[in-house]
Amino acid sequence: MANLTTGEAAPDFTLPGNGDRTISLSDYSGKPLVLYFYPKDDTSACTTEAISFSQLLPEFEKAGAAVVGISADSVKKHDNFVRKRELTVALGADEDTVVSQAYGVWKEKSMYGKTYMGIERTTFLIDAAGKVAKVWPKVKVAGHAEDVLAAVKAL
Repeated sequence: MANLTTGEAAPDFTLPGNGDRTISLSDYSGKPLVLYFYPKDDTSACTTEAISFSQLLPEFEKAGAAVVGISADSVKKHDNFVRKRELTVALGADEDTVVSQAYGVWKEKSMYGKTYMGIERTTFLIDAAGKVAKVWPKVKVAGHAEDVLAAVKAL
C-alpha cells in the first residue's frame, strides 16, 4: 500500500503497548498525535529517535500532543527497551504488521545485498480530527523530533 498522504483519515488501530497498556488511535481523538514508525528496538538510530522524542515529550504535551512509537517488536522487547533507555514515549507492538501495512510503511528493504520486508522509518502527524496533517517519509533521525515538535506547534 502507498503511504498515507496529507488530508487522509488516519487508519484506526489498537495495539498492545509497553507497560501493559493498550494503544488505540481513538484514545487520542480531539488532540494531535505524533505516530512514528521505526524498524527495531535498541538499534542505534531507533534508540536515538526514541530518546529524542522522550526528551521532548513534555514540550509535545505542553503543545497538546501525544507521541507514540510503533515497531514490529514484541511488548516484552518494548518493555526492555523502555527500561534500558529510560524512555517516556508509549510504544506499540505491531507484530503482525497490520498497522504498518495500513499506514504504508511496511516495505521491501535491502541491506548487504539481501532484500527483506521491514518498517521504513516514517512519522505521521495526525490532527485533532484524525486526519494526517503531515508525513515525514524515510526519516533521518538527527533533528527529527525537533522538526516534528515545530509542526505540532504550527497546527
